[in-house]
Amino acid sequence: MTDLSFQYPERAYQGPLDSSELRDLRPFHDFGSIRVPNRPDLAIRLEVDETTGNVVAVAIDVAQSSVQLQVFASPRGESLWPEIRDSLAASVAQQGGKVTPQLGAFGDELFAEFSRSAIGDSSYAPRHLKFIGVDGPRWFLRVTVTGAALTDPAAAGVVEDVIRGVVINRGEAAMPPRELLPLVMPPGAAASGRL
Repeated sequence: MTDLSFQYPERAYQGPLDSSELRDLRPFHDFGSIRVPNRPDLAIRLEVDETTGNVVAVAIDVAQSSVQLQVFASPRGESLWPEIRDSLAASVAQQGGKVTPQLGAFGDELFAEFSRSAIGDSSYAPRHLKFIGVDGPRWFLRVTVTGAALTDPAAAGVVEDVIRGVVINRGEAAMPPRELLPLVMPPGAAASGRL
């Protein structure tokens, strides 16, 4: 895998932010370790592991695109993204897909393409998605994007703005690297996990 050696030093100023870096009070949907801006254009749902009943991701629909957010514990001062990026690329290849490294708004990104036959779908059109990784202080945010934001610059701008508005609340508990930080169903969420 090609190392694009691109850093994202603007994270602490442009977002996504750590809760300790938040400089103003904004309305958020609070899911525990992930806080999502309260915007009228967002449709938010929570993805739940059917085996454990634990919330494992926050999914957002906006600008004809879907954005999946997951946040993991990370050692202080270390970047998990290069290793995770290589692991994702290998996983995509094992499933018969192709990956293309690219530079995006958040640094190194992976653009992935799956043929429908590789995922058990007989239709012709391939499936595309983009993986974004953001290293923060003691956390790592993995973002998966599908839909219009992959090809439409206006939709991509909206999605980037939503990602920049996310705030991570790492908490103080010691956790092993790569362990999913806890997500919670907020009061008032529907039983389906939709807001």
